[in-house]
Amino acid sequence: MRICEKLKRGIPTLSFEVFPPKPGLPLEPTLDAVRRVAALRPDFISVTYGAGGNGAKGTVALAREVQNGSGVTALAHLTCVGSTKEDVAAQLAELKKNGIENVLALRGDLPAGEERTGDFRYAADLVSEIRATGDFCIGAACYPEGHIECPHREDDIAHLKMKVDRGVDFLTTQMFFDNSVMYSFLYRAMARGIDVPVIAGIMPVTNGRMIARACALSGATLPNRFRRIVDRYGEDPDAMKQAGIAYATEQIVDLLANGVRGIHVYTMNKPDVAQAISENLSYLIPGNGKN
Repeated sequence: MRICEKLKRGIPTLSFEVFPPKPGLPLEPTLDAVRRVAALRPDFISVTYGAGGNGAKGTVALAREVQNGSGVTALAHLTCVGSTKEDVAAQLAELKKNGIENVLALRGDLPAGEERTGDFRYAADLVSEIRATGDFCIGAACYPEGHIECPHREDDIAHLKMKVDRGVDFLTTQMFFDNSVMYSFLYRAMARGIDVPVIAGIMPVTNGRMIARACALSGATLPNRFRRIVDRYGEDPDAMKQAGIAYATEQIVDLLANGVRGIHVYTMNKPDVAQAISENLSYLIPGNGKN
């Protein structure tokens, strides 16, 4: 089923994210993790764009396993930085051939030291190209605290409105750790006429060492309450994992209670984390575990 159709049902959805292995590493361990996450029967699983030059190949392989092997709706990430229109057309054709009809349109990041090339400057340009095919449900990213390259939040909202106007069906947020940030963002987006469904992206922090890098890449800030958790448990892996899952669960419960209907969990290829979150929400999201 297309994700935009799932979201139209008006009931909460739960989804997870996985990513392909880096080039040179075997695919099977990742496939095993994907199958275990898929066994939880989320509403969909998103597959990030292949890292380190792996590109669309790794994404298509995992998305094919998610949807055709495990029977769970797949959302394939597609980045356009450095790509030509011919590149994008070939990648869309490959997704279509494998029955993948949900795409998350992203600009992507250039490797350090490289100049921008290709036919696409912004994600909005990629959205237009995908929409021209007429065959995909299109998602896009949004940033509750603003994109790290955009100094003014209102400019960021204007760019987001451009993406939506060009054909985006739904949005998924970057990670955030303070729900008040999300509620403020939703209000500002609504005020600008952005009326597509917005899925909240939640990352359970299970490793104290990863949080600084994650925040640097995403621009997310840490509320003092969460900082105290990391300070207290960051050096104890088991305690940090339990605390991180508990904090993420509390975030999700609050979001659901306040009317947010889409929850996307960045589980970093960790089936045990996905399972814990799924079990914690077993009575809060109707159909959870039934796809």
